[in-house]
Amino acid sequence: MSEVNTTKPPAGTRDFLPGDVKLREEAFASVKRVFESYGFLPMETPAFERLEILMGKYGGEGERLIYKILKRGEKGVIGEADLALRYDLTIPLARVVAEYQHSLPSIFKRYQIGPVWRADRPGKGRFREFYQCDIDTVGVSSIMADAEIILALSQALAALRIDAFEVRLNSRKVLTALLDLYGVPAALRKGTVIAIDKIDRVEIEEIKEDLRAHGLSREMSETLAGDLGDPAAATRVRERLASSAIGRVGLGEVEEILELVTPLIRGKVTFSPFLARGLEYYTGPVFEMYVKGTPLSIASGGRYDNLIGMFSKRSIAACGGSLGIERIFMLLREQQGSSREFPWIQVFVTVWAKEFRQDSLRLAAELRKSGMRCEVFLDEAPIGHQLRMASDKGASYAILFGPDEKSRKEVTMKNLRAREQRSVREEEFVSFLLRSVNNERESSHGHSDGR
Repeated sequence: MSEVNTTKPPAGTRDFLPGDVKLREEAFASVKRVFESYGFLPMETPAFERLEILMGKYGGEGERLIYKILKRGEKGVIGEADLALRYDLTIPLARVVAEYQHSLPSIFKRYQIGPVWRADRPGKGRFREFYQCDIDTVGVSSIMADAEIILALSQALAALRIDAFEVRLNSRKVLTALLDLYGVPAALRKGTVIAIDKIDRVEIEEIKEDLRAHGLSREMSETLAGDLGDPAAATRVRERLASSAIGRVGLGEVEEILELVTPLIRGKVTFSPFLARGLEYYTGPVFEMYVKGTPLSIASGGRYDNLIGMFSKRSIAACGGSLGIERIFMLLREQQGSSREFPWIQVFVTVWAKEFRQDSLRLAAELRKSGMRCEVFLDEAPIGHQLRMASDKGASYAILFGPDEKSRKEVTMKNLRAREQRSVREEEFVSFLLRSVNNERESSHGHSDGR
């Protein structure tokens, strides 16, 4: 049997211990409530797709990061792949809409939360397996749909207590017009968009080198990179776009969204003319949401009216957005600290002695039947040790049931926070605990609201 050299998870993946899992579950629950309040419905798709479904949708860099699955079984050919782990949740949505378009409503609003996989180089905040948290509206070409996506994502951020963020807006039509005005040849535009899409992640000098590497002349690279780094560029761009028909259309999209969302959003909303959103399938308005004063993107999205048509005989309008949920979890952990306590259990049931084990299990069963979370001590140890364990687990109350209680048909309950205890008749202990725990919860919430 071979020796295991390490027990760490594979590079780019993580193990989630209970505290992290609870944090993630609570965050997902908050996000789902917001999405459903806007009428978005849950949907799920397989973890892997046919390879041809994913290829040709993300651009060269993206497709190199697709995890391919080799053919299996006797018919498999060594080195040949026919399936792949999903790269995002948008392409699977497009496939689903094409497959079930006659069964879905004419306007289909869905959300999906699930893991995706990318063969990326692992680093801080960059993983090979991570969760995406998407909403999309299919079947509407109106800018109202784009605006609602931004509003829903911003409200989800607020529900997670992330208020200090800003929204940057652009349109791929604006970007097309700018590439025309800069004179970027058609053959070099894909590489140019990939380069300028890195504006928030790398220095301007690196973008210049990248533009040159993609074939732009030195003069064109200097001019474009110079405008990328100029805070006043947005004003000049508006003036330049007046000479471009597609530029005017794109700017009109941006202005309409600004007018719709600005009064309803907590964060700052601005026009960002070089925002690219590097994925090739975007066709209209695009946006990114950033933690205010940082280059940390925490949500993004845009319109992709031609994508579903790649799988269907007809074009279907669509737009959507995604929370950068893994980055958001990093922010939440920083805000709440790694020592955050979760109410794992409400009541801890001690075991007085071996002959009382069945009684303890019976009392715990009654508590669980009432909807309370409780745990029974499973080992053999003095009551003092059991009470310390109950406190460590965050229980509000501990149950004591020994010879005296059994003879009197009573249950003793110890309030572990107030360090008080009292006994009640056995038939009353569940209702007593329910009232006590609910009163504590209401008192805690009232204190929190009043701070």
